[in-house]
Amino acid sequence: QVQLAESGGGSVQAGGSLTLSCAESGNAWHRTYMGWFRQAPGKEREGIAALNTNFNDGRPQYADSVKGRFTITRDNAKRTTYLMMSGLNPEDTATYYCAAGYVSYGLASSNYAYWGQGTQVTVSS
Repeated sequence: QVQLAESGGGSVQAGGSLTLSCAESGNAWHRTYMGWFRQAPGKEREGIAALNTNFNDGRPQYADSVKGRFTITRDNAKRTTYLMMSGLNPEDTATYYCAAGYVSYGLASSNYAYWGQGTQVTVSS
C-alpha cells in the first residue's frame, strides 16, 4: 500500500502563489504515476496535472484551466510530488488532492488507485 499526505494549503490573495506537497510512504519505491486533482463546492472533481515519475517517459499533462499557471514537479529521492501554483484567482478555490497509480497516468480519476485526504486552498479577491 502507498499512503499519500498533502500539505501546503491555505489562504492567499488573488494573483498570489502557493506550493502544495504530496509526501508518499508505505511500499518500497516502484514506478509510479502521480496526479493532482481538485474539487470546488458544487462541482465535480477535476484532474489538473499529472506526470510519470520516470521523467524520460512522457511529459507532464495539464488541464486547460491551469496550463501556464501551475507546474507539477517531482523529487523521487524524497518521494514527494509538488504542485507549484501562481497567478491564483478565486476560481482556483477548492480542495486539492494528490493521487498515485501504477498502470498509466493522465487527468482521469480512473488512472489512480491511491488518494490523499486533500488540502484546502482558498483564494480571495
